[in-house]
Amino acid sequence: VRASPVICVDETGWKQAGQTRFLWGAFSDRAAVMRVAPSRHREQAEALLGDSEAVISSDRWWAYDHLDPDRRQVCWSHLLRDYRYHAESPLTHQREFGQACLQVAEGVFASWRSFQRSGDRRRLRREVRPLERELRALCEEARRKSVKTRYHRGLARNLLKAWPGLWTFVEAEGVEPTNNRAERGLRHAVIYRKLSQGSHCERGAIATERLLSAAISCR
Repeated sequence: VRASPVICVDETGWKQAGQTRFLWGAFSDRAAVMRVAPSRHREQAEALLGDSEAVISSDRWWAYDHLDPDRRQVCWSHLLRDYRYHAESPLTHQREFGQACLQVAEGVFASWRSFQRSGDRRRLRREVRPLERELRALCEEARRKSVKTRYHRGLARNLLKAWPGLWTFVEAEGVEPTNNRAERGLRHAVIYRKLSQGSHCERGAIATERLLSAAISCR
């Protein structure tokens, strides 16, 4: 998995002997690796990914902030949820920011669907470039400290910090704008957790890691 050009990463809750744990997953296009860990912190992400030089696709969780933005793809499905949250705000400026970002996201997904049909990367670049400029302008305006931007400037600043990682899919072969591969891979683990209530000891956690890794890889 670490040797793959693209790795999708995500994590979900887990239980071990009634204690809170987290199940991490790393997914290439051919294999999956699952790990039960004590936390959702940066050191767990580093242990999972090792010294991989892959493009890492993930959500905006802070444990991934150490990753090089130039070798990262931030999941646009998660961004869509964030934008929708702000678009539903009763506060005018926050709502307008969210609605404008939603329009950009819809344009990104429309361009990606068109690219999947045509395979024309030059057209993808041409369609995404104005969307990139529009979102940049929105974030630059929203990042400023003001009463009007109080509830959405954190998102704007976070997006600017990870900026190259929003657009990796435009240039890099095999990179998608979403983290769906990891979401699909963890779905089976979540179902298994609900049925089994987690693991009861360290030995059981190791067995779970291996069984899920094998099952999801085979699938």
